[in-house]
Amino acid sequence: MSKSPNIFIPALGGTALIIGLAYGIASRDYGAGKIEILETRVQQVEAQASVASEKASAESERAAELEQMIAEVQAAAAERVSSEADLTTPAPRTGGSYGIGRAAHSEEIAVWDVDVLPNGRGLPVGSGNAFDGEEIFADKCASCHGDFAEGVDNWPVLAGGFDTLADEDPVKTVGSYWPYLSTAYDYIYRSMPFGEAGTLTPDETYAIVAYILYSNDLIDDEFDLSQANLGSFEMHNKDGFVVDDRPEQEYAKWREEPCMENCKEEVHVTMRSVFLVETPPESGSNSVMNHASAEGLPSFTSEGPSFIPVAVAKPTKQDEANAAPAVQETETEDEGVDLIAAGKKVFRKCQACHKVGDGAKNASGPQLNGLVGRTMGSTDDFKYSGVFLAAMEEGRVWDEAALAEFLAKPKSYMKGTKMAFSGLKKEADITAVTEYLKSFGE
Repeated sequence: MSKSPNIFIPALGGTALIIGLAYGIASRDYGAGKIEILETRVQQVEAQASVASEKASAESERAAELEQMIAEVQAAAAERVSSEADLTTPAPRTGGSYGIGRAAHSEEIAVWDVDVLPNGRGLPVGSGNAFDGEEIFADKCASCHGDFAEGVDNWPVLAGGFDTLADEDPVKTVGSYWPYLSTAYDYIYRSMPFGEAGTLTPDETYAIVAYILYSNDLIDDEFDLSQANLGSFEMHNKDGFVVDDRPEQEYAKWREEPCMENCKEEVHVTMRSVFLVETPPESGSNSVMNHASAEGLPSFTSEGPSFIPVAVAKPTKQDEANAAPAVQETETEDEGVDLIAAGKKVFRKCQACHKVGDGAKNASGPQLNGLVGRTMGSTDDFKYSGVFLAAMEEGRVWDEAALAEFLAKPKSYMKGTKMAFSGLKKEADITAVTEYLKSFGE
């Protein structure tokens, strides 16, 4: 019984040997796996480092390229600024192409390259005279500028105004103001008629320009205007312009700091606006003289005007009931005076070519003082068309009936007249302008 425990000693020793052997084998497999994992990590890190190195190298090269491009652009800009090239120097050519579009054909360029210089350079071949231009103007231009280039409503007046440039309200027309005839041709050819720009032929444009000159008494109706003589045509106001020297003479003074010392303690209004603009019910606008004076206007200080009108309290119904009824005086209007006033407004359609009143002289049409009762075609020193000369030889006289028929349809009544006016449509206008003309004697 005492020897029984010794039986297990060999068994325990074998078990320990087996366990140690198993532990050693297991430890060896774990170490190999660990090494394999670490080797894989090292390979991954090396690959990532290689990619990062290549990316950094590429970005460094791109940065160097951009710096080179910036340097080239700055150098080209500096060279451009320092050069003495003028506006006619061609733009620099680029090295590459976007590959979009194509080169314009010469015919396409010619359509747009229509600018005309004052000396006539750029004018197309062609010609026209006022006789032909009269009909073209009536068809394509008169709806805005009037049959005689006198302007309709607020559209520009193209004729007259020669004696107004020194006035406070000058009439600036092609004849009175423009220094170069090339401007008229270039603008009309490019932009007119309104809404149909570019539809005029060179010959039509020459004829229209010739008619505008004729309306300004600068040529006769047989004068042929062409690319050969338009550039050398001398306008009435060719010497009326000066070189703008304000940058040298005035701009520096305007940029000085304003003086804010020793200012006046009180400022007085010395005058009112010379002109007032009226807006009639029939549309348009009229510029009229302002006859008001500066008398009674307030003076001004840094604290404001010297007086402010006191507001009048609005009357109550009781006040109105207690007030004595106002006496309304009715003025009898002189119908004749009103008719003459209406005729004066209608005559605006005629005044670009015809003058009336004291000192009236012939313009592109004869002066009309003493018209009613005058023999047709008999005004001194005016070059009439053949049809009026024939009427004078026949002894025909301007009476109210003849004048009314002529004003309604000038070309039907006097076939062959150079007058392009289409006529007055309203009988009331004909009656009014007749009364207005009757008010001017010889």
